[in-house]
Amino acid sequence: MKFHDIELPNEKNTTPNIPKQVFLLALTLIVLTIIPLCLNNDSRSPLPSPKIDTKDLKSIESEEKCDVFSGKWVPFSQGPYYTNETCDLIIDQQNCMKFGRPNTEFLNWRWKPDECELPLFDAVQFLELVRGKSIAFVGDSVGRNQMQSLLCLLVGVVHPEDITLNYTSDTINFKRWFYADYNFTLATFWSPFLVKASDADPSGHSYNSIMNLYLDRVDEAWAAEITTFDYVIFSAGQWFFRPLMLYENDQLVGCYKCQQENITDLTQYYGYRKAFRTAFRTILSLKDYKGVTFLRTFSPAHFENGDWNKGGNCVRTKPFTKEELRVDQYITEMYLTQMEEQRAATKEGRKRGLEFRLLDTTEAMLLRPDGHPNHYGRSQDKNITIADCVHWCLPGPIDTWNEFLLYMLKREGQLTLGRKLQKND
Repeated sequence: MKFHDIELPNEKNTTPNIPKQVFLLALTLIVLTIIPLCLNNDSRSPLPSPKIDTKDLKSIESEEKCDVFSGKWVPFSQGPYYTNETCDLIIDQQNCMKFGRPNTEFLNWRWKPDECELPLFDAVQFLELVRGKSIAFVGDSVGRNQMQSLLCLLVGVVHPEDITLNYTSDTINFKRWFYADYNFTLATFWSPFLVKASDADPSGHSYNSIMNLYLDRVDEAWAAEITTFDYVIFSAGQWFFRPLMLYENDQLVGCYKCQQENITDLTQYYGYRKAFRTAFRTILSLKDYKGVTFLRTFSPAHFENGDWNKGGNCVRTKPFTKEELRVDQYITEMYLTQMEEQRAATKEGRKRGLEFRLLDTTEAMLLRPDGHPNHYGRSQDKNITIADCVHWCLPGPIDTWNEFLLYMLKREGQLTLGRKLQKND
């Protein structure tokens, strides 16, 4: 199943144009090569500006790029980019090899798009692209999982400084790392609902306790901090399956799985849609925010043989084939809900000069039931009776998300260069 083939209202399917992409990439590299030569050769006359066909530059904006998000997993004998021995930043919750995972076959697969190639992750190239910039991950612990993957992918080049305490005393839910050699900041803001939330049960928080969700009030934990970031990656998912009391305008409008009389029973999709809408509207309303906003799509869990709290586990050792895959309706609904809100934000963003982009990881991760910690991780509360089939082992298939991210950042660089050259034409 290709999730990109699910049609949304007014959406057009795209077809890749590989030769034109190759030409444009070559053009970009030529320009980037010539500029440093001019700057570093003061004793000579400046090189003449290359003649650039504005039609080709305009095609950077208009061409239909390759869809790297639709494909399949293929065997890859080179293994992972790092191990738990070469990266000391893996937390126990995702450190599957440290806690005795007996098989390593899950590390020997790589994502292969249907109609093009996804380049390998190049840490030096990534760091050069983000030199002088900042990236923030906003969402739940799966979003933090991606940030930790990125830390490990970069650690072979440079080890960052943990500057979290310069900003907050909560070093578990909020982290900031600084790469001094590149003046690059990487941060995560834990906000599993993206909007304001609180425990509804006076006895306190638990894995399945009911929570109050204020759907039209953004979570200031991230909203107050995000303005200066160049790239912001939003994600949310599994927390919306717990019991929720849903509020709008400070009035209770319904609930999900609350099992209380005289309260409208709403689906999890209602709160999910409203939360993303509020998050995106907040981004659009921030006066000084000039960054690029990414939506990372829904990351599926793979519990089998029972629910998460009823003995469910994830013991598979290799990816699904597409013939084996069965997609639950709730996954499709969560995905479509995100996509509809992202499309609306993209349309509004164009009017305000703000860019919205997509990291569509859903199809790839649906096929990876083998990539979760299961019982080979240790959560902070040391509860090892519940299998973790939500997060992803490090190293593991989640590293592909950052291959996607690098691809998109390179694409963003091409678009930016194209716009600058058009203005100077």
